[in-house]
Amino acid sequence: MIPCQALVPEPPVLALQGVTYTWPGGAAALRRCDLELPARGLWMLVGRNGSGKSSLLRVISGLLEPQSGRVERRGRCALVFQNPDHQLLLPSCASELLLAIDARLPPAERWQRVMAALELVGLDGLAERPIHGLSGGQKQRLAIATALASEADLLLLDEPTALLDPDSQHEVLGLIRSLSQRTEPPLAALWITHRLEELGQCDGAAQMQDGRIGPWIPGAELSRQLLVCS
Repeated sequence: MIPCQALVPEPPVLALQGVTYTWPGGAAALRRCDLELPARGLWMLVGRNGSGKSSLLRVISGLLEPQSGRVERRGRCALVFQNPDHQLLLPSCASELLLAIDARLPPAERWQRVMAALELVGLDGLAERPIHGLSGGQKQRLAIATALASEADLLLLDEPTALLDPDSQHEVLGLIRSLSQRTEPPLAALWITHRLEELGQCDGAAQMQDGRIGPWIPGAELSRQLLVCS
């Protein structure tokens, strides 16, 4: 198993051991994949198309069932897609958030959680705003707010800045960086990226190749290694 404790000495929120997934037709996406993730911090995976990154997130989230190996999660995880239009389903910001909040809670408490989630991602005052009227960056922040409103303590982010303009890229990365550094409640974020400049903002980074994950190292160091090899 890949040790993260050298970087952050906290009990893991996620552990994979020997996980294998092969697509129907025989294409191997994950090959005895090992991964351990601390309970707090921003952790990035980088790799070429077809290296298994998106398949990994879907196995972790439970959307795919591995053929072998073990996946252990503590708490709740939430997947944030590259394109927020693929996961925002309802007409307004508030209705989208309410869908993620426990319906058994009193209405006043549910509404309070809506307001808190919007404020946390910098969308306060937009509860009744139609989602189709939001910018791309605002939509991505709403998708993150929805994940937080579900009380997830592990965010799985599949290239969340790929479709955004530079300012929105900076805002979303800064938001996740800030959230993942808070003490209570702790939050871990596993972020897939192709953008080497983003690696300098994470607590640790690893390269994924041929369905396997390399060791966690400082993001700036991995960026330098990849630039030398390119």
